[in-house]
Amino acid sequence: MYPSSLQLLAVLCLTAVFFIQPGSSIKCYQCNSHNDSRCAQEKPPEELTKDCTELDDATKKYSMCRKITQTIEFEVNGLQPDTRVIRSCGWDESNYKGRCYQRSGFSFQYLLRSCLTDLCNASQRTAGVTVLLLASTCLIALLRSGATFAL
Repeated sequence: MYPSSLQLLAVLCLTAVFFIQPGSSIKCYQCNSHNDSRCAQEKPPEELTKDCTELDDATKKYSMCRKITQTIEFEVNGLQPDTRVIRSCGWDESNYKGRCYQRSGFSFQYLLRSCLTDLCNASQRTAGVTVLLLASTCLIALLRSGATFAL
């Protein structure tokens, strides 16, 4: 008896999920909304992406993406109130790698989010959600097909 096309699709999906491996390079959005207003969009355009390995040098290995939201609340030293979004490749190996933190002071706020997957500095969603959805879809397809597996 030959497997149905749905069973073959389910097996291919599961195979893809198990063989997805994170690479040694990372791609991030690289921009500053002060210079390019598209950087402030929730998902910036593709042309603002950068392969971070192009930035590696002897002292820094870029291994994460960063999104910084910087707010100046009122005029100080000639700087007008403003909010900027800065997205970049990062190399910080401190305790803040893959985390968020906030700094604030007189008239400013600074929120930094670092993340570890390609283009993750676009929004709060992570690649793990995508893999989970793909795995769930494959599992549902298997169950609906009535496939049985013997161990």
